[in-house]
Amino acid sequence: MILYDLRCKDGHQFEAWFRDSAAYDKQRKASAVLCPLCGSKKVEKALMAPAVAKKGSAREEAPVPAPAPSPEHAKLAEAMKMLRELRQKVEENCDYVGPHFAEEARKIHYREVDPRAIYGEASKEESDALQEEGIEFGTIPWLPQHDS
Repeated sequence: MILYDLRCKDGHQFEAWFRDSAAYDKQRKASAVLCPLCGSKKVEKALMAPAVAKKGSAREEAPVPAPAPSPEHAKLAEAMKMLRELRQKVEENCDYVGPHFAEEARKIHYREVDPRAIYGEASKEESDALQEEGIEFGTIPWLPQHDS
């Protein structure tokens, strides 16, 4: 077994175990190696420091290899990628109103202001009140942004 440090095209770094270097090459060529953060299939080996045993030290047990990525893992990575892309589209095309979402949604609904696409935060109570008033809106599971 061999442990590689990997990096996707977006700079996310992660580790993965492979039977040998040929197994890594084969899986990468088949686009079966995915970034767990963004789902990218464009993955390369990152620089890694070799593991050198200390002179005279007792032989250490090899770590238990992590399981190979499952189809469920690939689906989760793809879903996370889609949610990040959705967040980007919302941020590019909508006005951020922060904690005033319910107030702004009401103003738009009752035509007190010109209609526009907005996003922001609302408490459960505010969301329930908007629904009771018949004001249509959606809830998106917001993933945190990454610096890399």
